[in-house]
Amino acid sequence: NCFCLKLFLNCFEIFLLAERSRTKPYNILRKNLYAFCQKMVYTVTNHVLLFILILGGVFMQTILVCDDDKQIVEAIDIYLTGEGFRVLKAYDGFDALEILDKESADLLIIDVMMPGLDGIRTTLKIRETSSIPIIILSAKSEDTDKILGLNIGADDYLTKPFNPLELVARVKSQLRRYTQLGNMNQHGNSQVYKCGGLQINDENKEVTVDGEPIKLTPIEYNILFLLVKNAGKVFSIDQIYEQIWNEEAIGADNTVAVHIRHIREKIEINPREPRYLKVVWGVGYKIEKQ
Repeated sequence: NCFCLKLFLNCFEIFLLAERSRTKPYNILRKNLYAFCQKMVYTVTNHVLLFILILGGVFMQTILVCDDDKQIVEAIDIYLTGEGFRVLKAYDGFDALEILDKESADLLIIDVMMPGLDGIRTTLKIRETSSIPIIILSAKSEDTDKILGLNIGADDYLTKPFNPLELVARVKSQLRRYTQLGNMNQHGNSQVYKCGGLQINDENKEVTVDGEPIKLTPIEYNILFLLVKNAGKVFSIDQIYEQIWNEEAIGADNTVAVHIRHIREKIEINPREPRYLKVVWGVGYKIEKQ
């Protein structure tokens, strides 16, 4: 679509140049036509290369965008497609679930407030069977929804109105993290970390407690792996945020706290009296050495 639009605009530019040629000197027209040809070669070359890369499987990652505002979906589509992603579109939670039943997506971007099945309930439903990265979009007045979304398994959130370039950066960050440290199997030397009954196999990205498998989201896995690998060391909220999200920690308290609470609910028998994931009041969190 973007290529067709550019082609149309460039053809329209030829028409304008032809019309102006009646009044402009020949050397100016030739200069304009030369600049136009350079522009066309650049545009066509870029799109042909992108098409070849897509066919070759270099940019085969698929993003599902779900928002009841079609203009927002279309805008996100333009930016993600421009970065080489394949975009699937849904306009409510039911659409998103139906698409995920039929097709595979590498990441979901979903709005909180939607008619029918909202983003919170959709995320909860998806987490029953999938651990793909989920970025929720939320209005400024919906802080409680953002916290709830993180609590039930979303990996990141962005407040509306947002900068599309920031959204693209977050998408790439989540996909990179998911590919490297998520549920995809990694090949190499087996590395198993144990703290009592808590065990992490970093080769297979498997977490078990007393032999029982624990299902974590990529963000939850990254946090737990950081703490287990450095058992006994206390990490502040800012340190955890900066190492996991790879960005400056500004107002990160709620975000980290929600994920910590969610991890505890999965690995602890009694989250209120944790055996593994301890808080050091006024300092941060640590995994207790066993």
